[in-house]
Amino acid sequence: MRRNKILLVDDDFKNSMLLKRFLEQEFDNVIYAENGKVAWEYFLSIRPDLILIDVNMPVMDGFELTQKIRSCNKNVILFFLTDRTEKSDRLKGFSLKGNDYIPKPFYPEELIAKMKERFENRMNNQPDEKIYRLGDTLFNYSLCSIERNEKTQKLSLRLADILLILVQHLNSIVERDFILEQVWGDASYANSLALNVQITYLRKILNGDKAISIESLKKKGYILRVKC
Repeated sequence: MRRNKILLVDDDFKNSMLLKRFLEQEFDNVIYAENGKVAWEYFLSIRPDLILIDVNMPVMDGFELTQKIRSCNKNVILFFLTDRTEKSDRLKGFSLKGNDYIPKPFYPEELIAKMKERFENRMNNQPDEKIYRLGDTLFNYSLCSIERNEKTQKLSLRLADILLILVQHLNSIVERDFILEQVWGDASYANSLALNVQITYLRKILNGDKAISIESLKKKGYILRVKC
């Protein structure tokens, strides 16, 4: 249990510190963020396993934060901790793929019990690590990394998602719109430009392995080719 990273997001500093100390009795890696914007930055850098999110917050509220997180990560566990208990709020929380919606006030012991249960269920249903050999390169999707010549390079979650899609369709055309829908959630022009940038990054990262190439097919998509 103690290896899991917890991100606590709430603008109530005093009560959050009390809860943080309580959580740290069970989990030794609890990070606090005072609003959604700070939490988003933490999310991108520390890759938490479970996030506790208040709804009413300045700068970026909990619903907006959850929407951003779910747009790029469908697996991280999300609990809402909030005094907004109307049916419409609860339904919105679950529609955003929140895993639980816990009204304030609550007993910290019950919260921890629910967190442990989620982690135990995830461990019991944990799929095998997704590791792929591409030429002289090992791609570990679970760790978001590639390894070559005993050197490891980390990938962003988005780069890892794109590479996984290409790997799963090795030597076949993957349409741009398919990648955009899977990774960004829609095929807008802005996201299409972002995909171009991400493909450029991937090419640079994979450039050291002559067996690997990513081909672009104009107005169609991409092909990841790996020579035997």
